[in-house]
Amino acid sequence: MRVTETNTYRDLHFPSLIIGGSFAAVAICVSVFSILQHLRFYTNPAEQKWIVSVLFMVPVYAAESIISLSNSKFSLPCDILRNCYEAFALYSFGSYLVACLGGERRVVEFLENESKKPLLERGDNERKKKKNSFWKFLCDPYVLGRELFVIEKFGLVQYMILKTFCAFLTFLLELLGVYGDGEFKWYYGYPYIVVVLNFSQMWALFCLVQFYNVTHERLKEIKPLAKFISFKAIVFATWWQGFGIALLCYYGILPKEGRFQNGLQDFLICIEMAIAAVAHIFVFPAEPYHYIPISECGKITSETSKTEVKLDEGGLVEKTETHVEASGTSIKESVQDIVIDGGQHVVKDVVLTINQAMGPVEKGVTKIQDTIHQKLLDSDGKEETEVTEEVTVETSVPPKE
Repeated sequence: MRVTETNTYRDLHFPSLIIGGSFAAVAICVSVFSILQHLRFYTNPAEQKWIVSVLFMVPVYAAESIISLSNSKFSLPCDILRNCYEAFALYSFGSYLVACLGGERRVVEFLENESKKPLLERGDNERKKKKNSFWKFLCDPYVLGRELFVIEKFGLVQYMILKTFCAFLTFLLELLGVYGDGEFKWYYGYPYIVVVLNFSQMWALFCLVQFYNVTHERLKEIKPLAKFISFKAIVFATWWQGFGIALLCYYGILPKEGRFQNGLQDFLICIEMAIAAVAHIFVFPAEPYHYIPISECGKITSETSKTEVKLDEGGLVEKTETHVEASGTSIKESVQDIVIDGGQHVVKDVVLTINQAMGPVEKGVTKIQDTIHQKLLDSDGKEETEVTEEVTVETSVPPKE
C-alpha cells in the first residue's frame, strides 16, 4: 500500500507542478499589477493601505503553495507563514470596512444612532428577517453602539493572535514529533489545534457577519457583498478545504501519504489564487482612486482638451473637456505609509485586545484571592474565638480543696 501511494505521488507530482506553477505565475503577475496600481494612485491611504494588504494575500498564497509543491520539505514552514498572513488579511479586511465608513469614531457614532432608533423605524426587511430565528441568531446583533464595534474588533484580533500563536505552536510540536499533521488521534497536537482554530475562525466570521449586517446599507457604494464573498472564499474555503482533504486521507478515500495530502492542497490553492487574482481586479479596482474631489486633494493636475465639432449647417463649434486627476504618489512613499502607519494600527489593536482579554481574568483572580483571604480571616477568627472560650472556661472553674 505504501509503495502504491508513493508511486501515485511520484506520477502526479511533475504534471501538477507544471500546471500549478502556471496558475501561480498568473496569480502573482495579475495581483502585483493590481497592487502597483493602488500604490501608484495612493490617494486615500486610510482605505488603500488595507486594500493592498488584502490583495497581497494572493501572491503570498500562490508563492508559498508552489514552493511547498515543488519541495515537500518546505511544506510546514510555508504553511506557517501562510496562516500568519491569513490572520492579518482578515484583520485588514475588517479595518478596510471601518475605513470606508469614515473611521472608528464615525462608526461608533453610526452604531450609537442605530441603537437609539425605535424598532418600527428599522425597516420592513429587518422585521421580516426577525421571523426567521436562525437568521436572527446569525446576523442580528444582540447589542448595538460602541459595544458592537468592540466585539467586532475583538473577534478579528483574537483570530489574528490565536492563528499566529497556533502556527508557531505547530512548528514546535512538529520539531518534537507530536504534531501529527492530518492524524485525528488524542496523543497528537493536530486535532486540538484544529478545534481551537475552528472555534476562533467561526467566532471571527460571526462577528464580521453581524457587523456587516448592520452597516451594509452605508457601504452600498463599495459593493460590500462582492468583496465579502471574494475574501471569505480565500480565507475560510481554503482552510475547510485542507480540513476536508485531511479527513478524506484519514479515512482512506485518498492516499494517506503526507506528501500527497499537502501537495493536493497546494495544487488546488495555486489554481484558486489565479481565479481570485482576476476577481480582485473587479472587486478591488484602483480606478475610483484615480479621481477624487478637489477638496480632498492638496495637489491636482488638470488636463484640458479642445475639439471642433462640425455642424450640419456647416458651422464649427469648439468643445472643451477638462479632467481633474489626483496626483499619484511614489511607490516608495506608499509602501512606507502602509508599513509604518498600518503596523502602528495593528500593534495598538493587539495591545487593546490583550488588555480586554486580561481584564476579566484579572477580576476573576482578584475575586478568588479575596475569597481565599476572607476564608483565612474567618478561620483565624474562629480559632481566636475558640481560644478565648477555652480561657474563659478555665478561669471559671473553681480550684479543688
